[in-house]
Amino acid sequence: MPRRLTTEPERPSTRTGAPGGAVRRRPFTAKRGLVILAFLSPAVLFVAIFTYYPMIAGSQMAFRNWNLNNLTDTSWVGLGNFQKILEDPAFFTILGNSVLWVVASIVPQFVIGFAIALWLRRKFPFRGLYQALIFFPWAISGFLIGILFRWMFNSEFGVINDLLAKAGLIDAPIAWLADPTTAMAAVLIANIWYGVTFFAIMILAALQSVPDEMFEAAALDGAGKVRTLFQITIPYIKTTLALTVLLRVIWIFNFPDIIWAMTGGGPANQTHIITTWMINITQRGDYGMASALGLIVVAVLLVFSAFYLMAIREKKVS
Repeated sequence: MPRRLTTEPERPSTRTGAPGGAVRRRPFTAKRGLVILAFLSPAVLFVAIFTYYPMIAGSQMAFRNWNLNNLTDTSWVGLGNFQKILEDPAFFTILGNSVLWVVASIVPQFVIGFAIALWLRRKFPFRGLYQALIFFPWAISGFLIGILFRWMFNSEFGVINDLLAKAGLIDAPIAWLADPTTAMAAVLIANIWYGVTFFAIMILAALQSVPDEMFEAAALDGAGKVRTLFQITIPYIKTTLALTVLLRVIWIFNFPDIIWAMTGGGPANQTHIITTWMINITQRGDYGMASALGLIVVAVLLVFSAFYLMAIREKKVS
């Protein structure tokens, strides 16, 4: 009688001594450490040379009399540059402008970006085309956006005055960028238009992670759109929203491009924020004072970020 051939499925090989057939990790040796260090050293060296060294060198300039008009005297002045900043009559005006610049930009950007993200989450014809058109401004340089809006707000041939005149809202052209009362409004409009895209992108990505079953269950329970928004959508993506706002605050506080392209900080310092003022001081050659102002910016953002993250954590715990 012929012998029946039986085949058994192959079992994965396991290393001896490994409990449950688990593969044992290779022991860490000095040779492996040197190999890892060799692979990491180019990246570490690159970051150290082009990031940390300029940062440290620029920081020590804040405590020296570092002026391009007199490089023979780079003596140590301690907190002298910080004192000059605080004693400058324009400092507190510029600090107030910086706070206004951040708050008045963040709130409309967040609200409009959230609304656009909710709209783009729905399925409708040519949704991909609308997404491309809405996200396109984020690919353009902020300085280029500033130049574009400077032409639009031009008092003589700008399109803004032309549209307002045709609508019968104004009788004479408005000098948007030359008038201290309207210059800040003009740069804020430009920055709001530019930053809405960022919130729309980030919030739309977060909304894609919300399961459709949650919305279906809410609809079956009779929850309306407003209740669904505040009790399901926002709580589900609140971590993303909080981090997005934090990133945007840091970004806007350090974002002089639009203001510098539109007004250069004028008229009469009414659109100057700390970073545009720092550029202005650098152009005057006072690198010590500019470096001190940069350290103030870093300190302000670190303190804000710490308190902001603590507030988020407290809300999450409660």
